[in-house]
Amino acid sequence: MKILKITVAPLALLYLLLACQKSDSTPTTTTNNVVPDVYKKIYGASSITSDGTYITIKSNDLPDHVSAYYTSSNSLYKSFSGTTFGGRTFSKNPNTIASQTLTFKIPINPTEATTHASTPLGPIGVSLNGVPFFNQYAAMNAPLTNEANGFDQYYGHPQQSGQYHYHVEPIYLTTVKATKSSLLGFLLDGFPVYGPEENGVVVTNSNLDAYHGHKHATTEYPNGIYHYHITDTDPYINGSGFYGTAGTVSQ
Repeated sequence: MKILKITVAPLALLYLLLACQKSDSTPTTTTNNVVPDVYKKIYGASSITSDGTYITIKSNDLPDHVSAYYTSSNSLYKSFSGTTFGGRTFSKNPNTIASQTLTFKIPINPTEATTHASTPLGPIGVSLNGVPFFNQYAAMNAPLTNEANGFDQYYGHPQQSGQYHYHVEPIYLTTVKATKSSLLGFLLDGFPVYGPEENGVVVTNSNLDAYHGHKHATTEYPNGIYHYHITDTDPYINGSGFYGTAGTVSQ
C-alpha cells in the first residue's frame, strides 16, 4: 500500500495557522479609548468619548429641570416669581433657552499649569447635567450683582443665543439630583468641581486657594486630587484662573 504524501508550502501553512488564531481570538478594547467611570457621571451628555489624552463631552445644553426661561409650550416651563440667588427679587431677562451644540475637550490626566490662564467669558466647564459653568463675571467682565437678579428657580439663565448656564451653585444638582458635597462636574482643565460642603461642613473662600480649590482625597479620587468647590460668595466657582492647563470648548 502506498502512503499518500501531502506537501503544504511554508507560506500556505503560515496562512492556515494565522487563520486559526484569528478565528479563536476574542476582540479586545484598547485601554487608550476607555472612558473612566467618573466621567460617566455626566448624565446630561449626548456622548462621552476618550482618545487616551482628552475626554470629549458633547451636550445640547438643555437643562433637565424646570425653568422660567423655557418657552411656555415646553413641558419643563414653569413660571417663577419671588426671590432667587442671594435673596434677590427675580427679574426675568429677555432670553429663551435654546438647544446648543457644545463640545468640551478636557485633559484626561490634569496637571497643574506652569502659567495659570484666566477663565474666559462663556463656558469654562461642564456640569453633570450637561449645562456649562460660566465664571464670576457678567458681560463685559462686569460683576454679577445685577445679572444675578435674572437667575431662575435653579440659579441658571440663558444668554442672548439661548445658551443656558450656571455662574453659581446649580441647586438642582445639589438639592435634587445629588447633595451639597457631591461631584458637580469638571472645568476645562480637567479638575473636578464639588459642591459647597465637605464632610458636612460649609466650604468658605478662606478654605480655598487663589483658584478656588484645594487638594485632598474625595469619594471619586481616594488617592487625592486638586478640586474646585462652589461657594456662595464671589468668585463662586473659580478664582484667579484655571489651576491646570485648559482644554477647549467649541460651540
